[in-house]
Amino acid sequence: MLNTSARLLRLLSLLQARRDWSSADLAERLGVAPRTVRRDVDRLRGLGYPVLSTPGVAGGYRLGAGAELPPLLLDDEEAVAVAVGLRTAANGTVTGIEETSLRALAKLEQVLPARLRHRVNTLQRHTVRINREGPTVDADVLTRVAAACRDHEQLRFDYTGHQGESALRRAEPHSLVTKGNRWYLVGWDVDRRDWRTYRADRMRLRTPNGPRFTPRDPPEPDVAAWVQHRLAHQMWPFEARFLVHAPAERLADRTSGTVEPVDDRTCLLILRGDDLRLIAMAVAFLDVDFEVLEPGELKEQLRALGERLLSSRI
Repeated sequence: MLNTSARLLRLLSLLQARRDWSSADLAERLGVAPRTVRRDVDRLRGLGYPVLSTPGVAGGYRLGAGAELPPLLLDDEEAVAVAVGLRTAANGTVTGIEETSLRALAKLEQVLPARLRHRVNTLQRHTVRINREGPTVDADVLTRVAAACRDHEQLRFDYTGHQGESALRRAEPHSLVTKGNRWYLVGWDVDRRDWRTYRADRMRLRTPNGPRFTPRDPPEPDVAAWVQHRLAHQMWPFEARFLVHAPAERLADRTSGTVEPVDDRTCLLILRGDDLRLIAMAVAFLDVDFEVLEPGELKEQLRALGERLLSSRI
């Protein structure tokens, strides 16, 4: 049987692993009587852990939120993940948390076992990060936006557009989406009556927040995919579709476009860009037979490209 200290750590680990536990389940896992579980729960409460209980025969326990942060119990994989995440945050794209991340990392690495510290250091030593020049987001902005998403409170903010113009926006926030080194808010624009995406680094929040609202269904169940599709169309206004007479695996490593198999011999190729002439050259250089499905004007670009090549002197 575990001694009291080891049993308390085991009990804490179980409470952190699952939301609700019955007294009988905990007693079985710990190999003790339900009375001992009740005493151990009282000991955890005395240490500052807010363990909530439900009375009755089917009563149980749940680890709740308290006024102060008690010590956390992490397994090996969780400790490594937190350490790597803190190191990444220390030189990431969210401003205002670099120093805080370093302080938290110093505390964590001080108590990491040697085997875990070696894993973290090895991963960091052999990871090369390409510094990206671009906008950063204040951590307070992300925190306030996330809280508004959670509490269903309307946001009011000054938003800077692509041309540098600033305008007041009112939005019902749904969720934050990250892509590369940028953060995007997905929300219902109250004045435009439509779903929009807003770059977080271009938002200057006003206080206080607006009124609470009843959440709407998002434009698509997969919000991240919706943002990806929307951003692709904003960056690349032209989309071309081809029926390629070649198996999908033949094109998989030869194009940055989207390849979808149709059957064993053909596939659908989707290319996006800001110039139809460049799309025409891209598909021509694949050296495969294809049919243009859309847009129709791309056929003229391909004909012009073919005539230009035939008329060139080699």
